[in-house]
Amino acid sequence: MCELLGMSANVPTDIVFSFTGLMQRGGRTGPHRDGWGIGFYEGRGLRLFQDPRASSESEVAQLVQRYPIKSEVVIGHIRQANVGKVCLVNTHPFSRELWGRNWCFAHNGQLAGLEGSTTFYRPVGETDSEAAFCDLLNRVRRAFPEPVSVEMLLPVLVAACSSYRKLGVFNCLLSDGDWLFSFCSSKLAHITRRAPFGPAQLKDADLKVDFQSQTTPNDVVTVIATEPLTDNEQWSLYQPGEWRLWRRGECITHGKA
Repeated sequence: MCELLGMSANVPTDIVFSFTGLMQRGGRTGPHRDGWGIGFYEGRGLRLFQDPRASSESEVAQLVQRYPIKSEVVIGHIRQANVGKVCLVNTHPFSRELWGRNWCFAHNGQLAGLEGSTTFYRPVGETDSEAAFCDLLNRVRRAFPEPVSVEMLLPVLVAACSSYRKLGVFNCLLSDGDWLFSFCSSKLAHITRRAPFGPAQLKDADLKVDFQSQTTPNDVVTVIATEPLTDNEQWSLYQPGEWRLWRRGECITHGKA
């Protein structure tokens, strides 16, 4: 299985602390050695870093850890390959353009017998994850040829994720840079940090941060991960079938499929 990392914040925020913890699980404290990637939104722009090497050994990952990119929406992933060989083209997150925006997607799990639509979007690599992403975007494009609000879009996203869940394990993160959608099939957790901020200690590295010294009283930052990344904070665990829609650090709506 792979692991996911997401962030939604109301101000541009760096994710170096959480990213550092996740990277240890890519070959050092966990078995996810088959590549990693992370996407940072900057307006409609998307900075995407990927490497098929283990994240704990990747010089590109070390660069990202030293480079505090500030973003309001982030999607990250470390891979333990089950479908598709270990190579750059099979490395999450995946991105495509729809409605003049960059959509970014990462998936944790394995799907059996997926026969995804290739009417417009087609996979470049071999993973079931990218096939599901292309199928999902084809569903959206078929239902709404022109842009609609995310509130109108939600039923299509939830129905698609529910159908993939029937084929196996489907935990995912999806964004167009404005909102962040999370869906849990088996395992996902989140934490929302707001004033009064306190210290946080990573589980997978000897690193502690006092967020009070790095934030303002108005900051709201939500981090989503497959497994909690810190051991001194209270994370909220998703229930199977639960989905949430985040914008600027806040959960604006949620439900259960």
